[in-house]
Amino acid sequence: MQKKEKIAVVLFNLGGPDSLEAVKPFLFNLFNDPAIITVPNPLRWCLAKFISARRAPFARNIYREIGNKSPLLEQTEAQTRALEEKLNQSGTGDYGCFIAMRYWHPFSDETVSKVKQFNPDRIVLLPLYPQYSVTTTGSSLIDWTKKAKAADLAVPTVMIREYPRDEKFIQAHATLIREALVDISSPGDYRLLFSAHGLPKKVIESGDPYQAQVEQTCAAIIEKLGDTGLEYVTCYQSRVGPLEWIGPSTEDEIDRAGEDGKNLIIVPVAFVSEHSETLVELDIEYREFAEKAGVKDYIRVPALQCQPDFIESLAGLVLKTAG
Repeated sequence: MQKKEKIAVVLFNLGGPDSLEAVKPFLFNLFNDPAIITVPNPLRWCLAKFISARRAPFARNIYREIGNKSPLLEQTEAQTRALEEKLNQSGTGDYGCFIAMRYWHPFSDETVSKVKQFNPDRIVLLPLYPQYSVTTTGSSLIDWTKKAKAADLAVPTVMIREYPRDEKFIQAHATLIREALVDISSPGDYRLLFSAHGLPKKVIESGDPYQAQVEQTCAAIIEKLGDTGLEYVTCYQSRVGPLEWIGPSTEDEIDRAGEDGKNLIIVPVAFVSEHSETLVELDIEYREFAEKAGVKDYIRVPALQCQPDFIESLAGLVLKTAG
């Protein structure tokens, strides 16, 4: 009997602090990334130190709202287990799935060590960022490549770059939106807001495809939903700093919905897990903003997490790429 090929699948994600004490170093790692602050060292290091110290007290208050830490790692671990089970059911190889976080544990160097112990024949890199950006997938890839080279992990490696219109990924979103619509008798009274994490305009103007791919995802979801009677808008949240960011902003669209007498259904379209931007920003801060703006009903659709179609999407992407 022929031995099955061993394939390591490395899931890229942002990471999040696992305690209140980890908030400041997590923020430093974020702002010290040259993909985030595009100035050379030592200036970037100094800026990262300053910004992380300044933002840490505010950020700790955010994490206090959700159990004093980010839930991202636990959710990514659940996705990883579900994906590994699905892949090994395919009979096409011996799959091991691993997590490499960009700004907090497990970092790439930790994961490289685990992958070396697994001793794979091939590696598939799978970003949990459906839409490509140099600030997310691109940064994770650079970091992984550097750490793998330093550890002499010389294994054939392929990358899944993006999947903004993957059929099962789109189906997963459509299923969760339909579930939110079940108890709504008049869909025409609602507006669907697809809320994605924003980026500075200069990133997009330099050729980053993120915004275009987010809009592709939203259009594909609307097409999959069919005639629901819902209006929809793609908007962007989480702006920080003085730079001009892509728009429209989620806050502005919430305000406009109030002026238009519309109820809202909010979909986190670029986040596949729950974390501070969904559990605090969307669920608490924007909900309060919507009430003040006169929005009578504010419904937030869950992030995909382990939704079965989404796990099938990831498995299909890996099988196609590894095949």
